[in-house]
Amino acid sequence: MGQDGLDRHQLAGLDHRERGFSRPVEFERAEESYRAILRYESTRVCTEPHPTQDVALLTLIQTLHAQGYRQLRTQVSFRNGIYLGSQETWVEYPNPPQPEPEPPGFMARLLSWFRPRATNERT
Repeated sequence: MGQDGLDRHQLAGLDHRERGFSRPVEFERAEESYRAILRYESTRVCTEPHPTQDVALLTLIQTLHAQGYRQLRTQVSFRNGIYLGSQETWVEYPNPPQPEPEPPGFMARLLSWFRPRATNERT
């Protein structure tokens, strides 16, 4: 289970290639701080030390969002070293807002005038 007395969460969502996944998130004590660690396929994401496990977990979620992961949610499976199974509710993390696409430049608008347009006319 890792270090005694530390939490473990189940993390589920969509990876950067839009594939569903579910993996455990473990915590590691670093002196008086905590790191959140996710191992997924050949990827290992580890946060910098944070004062609490909850802050480390939130930082991990933000890091994954920045890498293109979406629809992330967690469920505590171990709390203070005690197995909880699936008793706890899932916590969902909203996707960050996506930037608005830039409006097309002058040349793109000009060229769009010359593209054939689809019509729904029946003959």
